[in-house]
Amino acid sequence: MSTITSPNVSGNSENPWGSLGLASKTPERDTALGQADFLRLMTEQLKNQDPLKPMANAEFLGQLAQFSTVQGIDKMQAGLSAVASVMESDQTLRAAALVGREALIEADTVELAAGAGLSGEIAASGAGTIQIEIVDASGATVRRTSVQADAAGGVPWAWDGRDDAGNPTAGGQYTIRATSGTGEDSETLVVGVAAHIDSVSIEPQGLVLNLAGLGSHPLSAIRRIG
Repeated sequence: MSTITSPNVSGNSENPWGSLGLASKTPERDTALGQADFLRLMTEQLKNQDPLKPMANAEFLGQLAQFSTVQGIDKMQAGLSAVASVMESDQTLRAAALVGREALIEADTVELAAGAGLSGEIAASGAGTIQIEIVDASGATVRRTSVQADAAGGVPWAWDGRDDAGNPTAGGQYTIRATSGTGEDSETLVVGVAAHIDSVSIEPQGLVLNLAGLGSHPLSAIRRIG
């Protein structure tokens, strides 16, 4: 049969917890070297230096310069922290102002509700006719249309959410294809889609816009905000 013995809890005035090893913890000391500490050490160093080998002026000035550098770095870090705080507040204000507006982003695929239309901008490489195809998730082309470019640059385009027969399209994922020219001269063009900004997230890398039908995109990916 095992025997459980009671621990020795006898104590004294110096160690009231006895032999349990629960003596009061010594408070931690601040070991950081402040300006007053540094100056006191420098004074003691000057008082106790060898009169026959006094500290060189250059060495003394070097130590002062080192301490000034450390102080400058501490102040710079405090200043940078303040700047970061101001920038974060500025980002919050910018985010609040963007919600509810429209953003133009380079994209060729979008999630749409049934019968929902779409608009955007196509980057034309030159003057001419631009052919636009709206393709559903199965790969079938539901609508063909065209716009005219007068010169190179952005050309507005829009789709009313109907197929070639004039019927509203079903909800789902759609792809927009834009080309110019014909045959061997055919060229695929960059498509920009306009989407509603539902919300804005403040991430470590910056502002991220949550766009209706397009998901989340960083602010740097936005071409224009209307």
